[in-house]
Amino acid sequence: MWPRRSQESGVRSQEGRVSRPLSPPPRGNDRGRCAAHTPLDQNSLNPRITSSLAEWGGGHGDEGPSWPAFRRLGAILLIAILLLTTACYQQQMGSQPRYDPLEPSTLFADGRSARQPLPDTVARGQLHEDTLLYAGTENGLPADRFPFPVTHDVLVHGQDRFDVFCSPCHGRTGYGDGMVVRRGFIPPPSFHTDQLRQAPVGHLFEVATNGLGAMPSYASQVPARDRWAIVAYIKALQLSQHADAARLPADLQQQLEGAP
Repeated sequence: MWPRRSQESGVRSQEGRVSRPLSPPPRGNDRGRCAAHTPLDQNSLNPRITSSLAEWGGGHGDEGPSWPAFRRLGAILLIAILLLTTACYQQQMGSQPRYDPLEPSTLFADGRSARQPLPDTVARGQLHEDTLLYAGTENGLPADRFPFPVTHDVLVHGQDRFDVFCSPCHGRTGYGDGMVVRRGFIPPPSFHTDQLRQAPVGHLFEVATNGLGAMPSYASQVPARDRWAIVAYIKALQLSQHADAARLPADLQQQLEGAP
């Protein structure tokens, strides 16, 4: 059974619970009055609810949660986010002590921060004993032969590398009229001059490796075998512009003779 309400405040029912007195129903104009305008009686609330509201609202149990409490919580969260963000952007490796290239140093007796390789040592991957392949020379002179057979695949690869690294200055056909030259850059010599047509292949490889004049070195960008493939394609370009008809096969010579 439900506990019976007593008619007077503070009177216990048969079940031992304290009940509040029943309020009379509203009459007249009080019937349309909003209940929100009725002041809240703190004594009528459960003590546990009252204490919880007091702790949440910073001691204002009668007024509920206060805005200063929310502001304090927001400020704490904002500071925590800023600290985490700052910690994430710290670059300890980027700000560590280091030497810039050619920067002096007091640690070594010669005052240089960059150290020379130890005698009789070579870095891994830099053992270039084949002077023909890596320097384009034989017996100290520019080589007149290639370090490997020149096949169709080598020429195709050389054309691809030539179009990427050489054509901006030398042009697609090797006349020195590349796109950067048309925009005002210093024009390079044409590959179709007598001097360059008669130059040994080792000379062309050496220029591509070490640079010459306004042309920089391409050794760090183009591997040695790719530089040789470029040289092979340059020789093919020279032959395409200055081919000797007498060296053609007989059937091709007949076609040339019959051409208008």
